[in-house]
Amino acid sequence: MANNPAAADPTYNGMAVSVVKAERQCFADTVRLAGTVVAREQSQVRPDIEGVRVSQILVEPGDTVAAGQVLARLAKVEGMNAPAASFVVQAPVAGTVGRVMTRVGALVSVAGPPMFVLIVGGAFDLEVAIPSTRMSRIAVGQPAEVDVIGQDVVKGRVRTVAPEIDPKTQTGKARIALEVDRRIDIGTFGRATVQTGRSCGTSVPLSAVLFGPLGPVVQVVRDNRVETRPVPIGLLSRGNVEIRQGLDEGDLVVRRAGTFLREGDRVRPVLDETATAEK
Repeated sequence: MANNPAAADPTYNGMAVSVVKAERQCFADTVRLAGTVVAREQSQVRPDIEGVRVSQILVEPGDTVAAGQVLARLAKVEGMNAPAASFVVQAPVAGTVGRVMTRVGALVSVAGPPMFVLIVGGAFDLEVAIPSTRMSRIAVGQPAEVDVIGQDVVKGRVRTVAPEIDPKTQTGKARIALEVDRRIDIGTFGRATVQTGRSCGTSVPLSAVLFGPLGPVVQVVRDNRVETRPVPIGLLSRGNVEIRQGLDEGDLVVRRAGTFLREGDRVRPVLDETATAEK
């Protein structure tokens, strides 16, 4: 009995144990995807006349143009019976010049490659590939944050989701509308974090959860004694984990659970204030 501190001293409260309070927190369920910037809608601009050369190009990639604005002039050929309007190339719609695919002196063709590609309205999407295992989690309207190379992180929203999966790559496609008011180069690589769900409930630091043969458990201190509780866990966020059942807000949980504590051990809980400050 001499080696039992509780028997020798009736005021003994057990060893000090760092604890945190279970708190309410909202968690976002996310999916990370990668893709490239594309024009939401394109307009290909071709001439109305054959066999003449470009004499002047009046725009560059990134320029904003109005409908009807002259993009290029063509060299007139003596004896060619064509109206004067045929020797200018105009923008059919308002937008942003995405590509200039001609040069001064080049021959033009009605049936050939376009001279210009316009981004209608200046709107951009990030076209992403979605692994087949995650297709069911992506839906139109979900918010996203997109990190585009050379740009700050921009807001976005899932605009379209293709209804089929490529049998060879086992991926589907989606387009995320980018909320930008500046030029982004077509083909630029980007990474998107799509918020696919959100839930709010009790949370504790991940360090408070023990993973064993029977699943995850936490150690709760109640009336200065340790209780071990099985807890189904949910989403993770910034070092915290969602506890879906078995804990109430305000319960005292051992900050760093470990095997040195056993069911029924008498302890003296010391509230770890820094756990709240770190969130």
